Amino acid sequence: MIQYGSVEVKDLKFIHMKSTIELRDEQWIDIEVRFGLGEGSELPNDITDLSALLICSYSGGIAQIVPQDEGRDCEYQFTESEKEQLRTYYENEVKPKLLSKVGL
Repeated sequence: MIQYGSVEVKDLKFIHMKSTIELRDEQWIDIEVRFGLGEGSELPNDITDLSALLICSYSGGIAQIVPQDEGRDCEYQFTESEKEQLRTYYENEVKPKLLSKVGL
């Protein structure tokens, strides 16, 4: 995690990922990803309920990966390593379900 305006970086390891798919409108699909943290990973003190919001197109592409605290935007961003974990999970577990749901 990287707090906006900070140079301190902490990579979290995500485990036990689960997702929900919500069709937002005719252009975007929201994927909420919830997860546990692997050994040695620790949330920043000011985050209580971290999740990820993946904003995707109907063709399955990821437009944005946003960290959320208690379901709202927060003052952090994911590191490239964290984004890669989320992308891998999405490609392997979520994208096939999403494409099936939207009829592609």
